[in-house]
Amino acid sequence: MNLKRLCLVATLFALGGCSTIDTVKEWTGLAVLGPEPMKLEEFQPSAGFTERWHASVGESGANPLQPALTQDAVYGVSAKGELTRLDRATGKVIWRVASDVNTTAGVGSGDGLLVFGGEKGEVLAYDEDGKQRWSSKVSSEVLGVPQVADGIVVVRSGDAHIAGLSASTGKRLWVYERSTPALVVRSHASVVIYRGMVFAGFAAGKLVALKLSDGSDIWETNVSQPRGSTELERISDITSNPVVNDNQICAIAFQGNLGCYDAGQGNPLWTRNISGDKGLSIAGKNLYAADTDGSVIALDKVSGSTIWKNDQLLRRDTSLPYEQGNLVVVGDLEGFLHGLSQQDGRMAARIKLDGSAILAAPQGMDGGLLVQTRGGEVYSLTIR
Repeated sequence: MNLKRLCLVATLFALGGCSTIDTVKEWTGLAVLGPEPMKLEEFQPSAGFTERWHASVGESGANPLQPALTQDAVYGVSAKGELTRLDRATGKVIWRVASDVNTTAGVGSGDGLLVFGGEKGEVLAYDEDGKQRWSSKVSSEVLGVPQVADGIVVVRSGDAHIAGLSASTGKRLWVYERSTPALVVRSHASVVIYRGMVFAGFAAGKLVALKLSDGSDIWETNVSQPRGSTELERISDITSNPVVNDNQICAIAFQGNLGCYDAGQGNPLWTRNISGDKGLSIAGKNLYAADTDGSVIALDKVSGSTIWKNDQLLRRDTSLPYEQGNLVVVGDLEGFLHGLSQQDGRMAARIKLDGSAILAAPQGMDGGLLVQTRGGEVYSLTIR
């Protein structure tokens, strides 16, 4: 989203206290505030997607409700708080459980738990048979997928607080708080847990590492520095999850930079002037990003140099890229799933799912892909 479009959206908000701007294109009238999404070009496919199964878990609304994978099941949640278990191999519905929560964050899993969050700060935990284990509450709406590790459920709320809850009882063990600027981008960022550390990005381009055991600071660094003369111009928030690999932690800021750092100490390795709000993924030697305009970029994770860039999906609200096999897969606002060549970024495959936006990133599953649409359809796909 360019700055001109941001300025128009900002008029919908009263700039008092801590105000937010949503970069997702679901706001009424947003589609006409700038250039139209780029039209899709014809191409000669060199690969393809085949549907194994699909099933409905209920509409997602405006939030990217990503499903969770376990050894033999897929768990999805709807905007109305209905949790569904699907058989991983066939997509058959095993059970559905209704809650009284308006869901704003997708399903996290670990330690035998399934955890999701709601708009009033509710955090609900179920076992894999659909029995509710506990409920808890954090300081504001839960927008990021809860993460579970070492007996702790880590939940990030919309007010930039991070809480560590007991996986067995839901009792709060610790909370991390920080102040935020007057104007921030509404973010569905969660946290990343790695080797006993919790990594999270914040407003003003801050990237922090915390101890999982007690939430205390380990280090903090700047991925991006706010610049410009107005509050809108100075927004430089990390609005997506960082990604960690081989003791290298990387993050990207909206209206800012992309940078990689030593995970243990926070020392900078390299930075690039690339802006994005969907996050990053790493596979092998490559780091992938969708920039703010929708271009898909492959970088060398060690040096940060550009390997290739595909500009065919501009303004299509491109999802976080995911590498599977020889393809780099992204979704878009019209429900298309695109496969780009891992080698040179050329368009190689395309399939249209249910026609609703693909907000959550595709995931790898059983040599293929798992994708949930805004319309609530979950697809299991193979790549041929």
